[in-house]
Amino acid sequence: MDLGSLEVEAANAPKDGTNSQGVYIYTPADQSKSSGERPSKRRKVAPKKEEEKEGLKAHPFVPLLNGEEDEQSVEARYKTYQQLWSTQEAKIQEILDDVDSEVLSNVSSFVRSTSPQTYDGCIPAALVTVGSNVSSLARLLARLNDQFTTAGDGGAIVLESGDAPNLKTTLKNIIRFAITNTEGNDGYQSSLTDREGPRLLGYDLDLLGDYVKRKGIKKLVLAFRDSEAFDPGILTDLLSLLSSWLDRIPFTLLFGISTSVELFEGRLPRSTVALLRGRYFEIHEASNCVDRIYGRLQAEQDGKIWLGRNITNVLFEKSNDSFQTPEAFSRTVKYAYMSHFFANPLAVLLADEVVPSMRQGLVCEAIRNLPSFRFYCEELIEQGSAKQVRDLFENDEFLFQQCLQHLKDGQQKMRDLFQCVKLTHLLLKKLSFVKKTSISELSIRALSGELQDSQLVTDILQSAKTLDSTTLLEVLNILPSTLADRPGLQQVKTEFDALIQSYEGTEPLRTAYDKRHSVVATTVVQQRVKLSKGKAKLPQEHVEYTQIIDRFHALLEAYFGQTLETPQDLVLHEIFLFDMRNPLKEIFSPRPRFAVERALSNPFDYLISDSPEKSEAAARVSANQPATSILYQLYLESGSLVNVYDLWQAFYAVFESEQGDSCDERTTMALFYRALSELKALGMVKSSRKKADHVAKSAWMGL
Repeated sequence: MDLGSLEVEAANAPKDGTNSQGVYIYTPADQSKSSGERPSKRRKVAPKKEEEKEGLKAHPFVPLLNGEEDEQSVEARYKTYQQLWSTQEAKIQEILDDVDSEVLSNVSSFVRSTSPQTYDGCIPAALVTVGSNVSSLARLLARLNDQFTTAGDGGAIVLESGDAPNLKTTLKNIIRFAITNTEGNDGYQSSLTDREGPRLLGYDLDLLGDYVKRKGIKKLVLAFRDSEAFDPGILTDLLSLLSSWLDRIPFTLLFGISTSVELFEGRLPRSTVALLRGRYFEIHEASNCVDRIYGRLQAEQDGKIWLGRNITNVLFEKSNDSFQTPEAFSRTVKYAYMSHFFANPLAVLLADEVVPSMRQGLVCEAIRNLPSFRFYCEELIEQGSAKQVRDLFENDEFLFQQCLQHLKDGQQKMRDLFQCVKLTHLLLKKLSFVKKTSISELSIRALSGELQDSQLVTDILQSAKTLDSTTLLEVLNILPSTLADRPGLQQVKTEFDALIQSYEGTEPLRTAYDKRHSVVATTVVQQRVKLSKGKAKLPQEHVEYTQIIDRFHALLEAYFGQTLETPQDLVLHEIFLFDMRNPLKEIFSPRPRFAVERALSNPFDYLISDSPEKSEAAARVSANQPATSILYQLYLESGSLVNVYDLWQAFYAVFESEQGDSCDERTTMALFYRALSELKALGMVKSSRKKADHVAKSAWMGL
């Protein structure tokens, strides 16, 4: 071969590096095209306006009912979800603002009222312990910054531990965060370049001093969000430097502490601690906030959809097992709401108005397949209403109207259920029971139908008999409207008010069941003393009050029995009660290794295949499976050290046994090397130092 031909080959070599690949699959060129023909130039086509409009209208929801759901119904499901969650999100934000309001007011007043002069030249410092509620400090600082920037008094600078690798970078970040907080990036750049006199470096505090003087800032809060993660040496140098600038920059420090104040002070030298003086603040734990969010979302009178028992269990298991912030809890609830509207075609019935173009035939067919609807039809047949059942199965219009009515009734029963749960929680607090029960625990019992016959309700009813007139008045004021508006209770209130007005005693009225009205009688029989309990003779007012309490007790018992109904027994509860546990748990507690192992060992659990041959091959090693899956299954049969040549022979035998003489060895080897590389990338195998022609197993299935 001459030198000229080698130069031609080098000039025609591909630029993408494929000439240096270890393994490649050769594909012959198309013979219909001449070798010198240039590829056709692709013409740029501008997108059509109609396509752009369709892209803007697109949303993540897809048609259900085997793809036959109309577009208006899909759009209605998506809009209903958005409207519902925006309402719930506003409630969550209102709770978070209320939780933070007290500590925000205290910290804000501390920052405004303190100065280095009041602390004898020391730096004013607020020590805020957050515990597991880490996100609350971010909310507090954001609202504190809004207060000061709106009033024009200053602002809050938030430093993370990653912003302070060394002193120069820390100072540079403090200056940049402070200036961009009010003037943006352009203002920060102009402060560096447009300053009169010599140009200062980015970490010179003279820049911050000029900014404070120019803007007339009175308070500049420097917050260390995760103060325990800061390097103590850098923090010591920084505090010493800031102390020398207090006469020009009005610093107030805020330290976020997750452990305790004592441990935080123990990490700093005494000389540094002596530079600080301030107050200690505490933020409430996240669990109380999570309970309030759950109770607010479930017990509101405008509720349309509720979370079931299984999902509630998952939510609070996750909250108890790990430090979960209220924001993370609300995101989990949002995913649950979205899942219901995304995957349930009957969720369109939760819209405010019925979609005119809804295909009622398909919707009615889906309703007839609901377990609660079938159970309802069985009950009607047992009651002798066979004609009504026939109409429900044959008349779509009749079924649709009946379902809308059942849906409204079921939603009202769910509202009443959670109002009853809320009342139970208030009564347990009012009657001073020793065991503290949260509203989430009561909700789980109510959603599973266990609260009605529980010991808690029995204790409440038993305590109701011994209520004095003062406590009864307080209990009557906290009753929900569904119980307070009943005619029987209205009459009890009227008689009770009349009795209180006519009663002239100073002590509250008590019932005959009260222990104070019991009398112990002593008798001597055959030189033995016997004690017997009896009831003292009651005044007429106490007798009438006992009768009122008896009627109130009967009404309260009937209310618990009628309201605490098992939600799973309600007709069409699948529409307004979301209770799919497994999808939610797998999303927020995923098992990625199990999924990878399953995909490699049973690939057709994930791959779509219409061929019966591939379906039959799912249970055994077959050439129809992906190459990586084949090699993985052969890898499972080997020991800790695998001979690569033996593995290749077994891999080739799989293809040769099915393809026969048509099996291409070079193509099969390319697939083998690619599959081996993918297993190595997944961490299944690694090179062996003991034997060069072997690979070592680095993972075992199921561990």
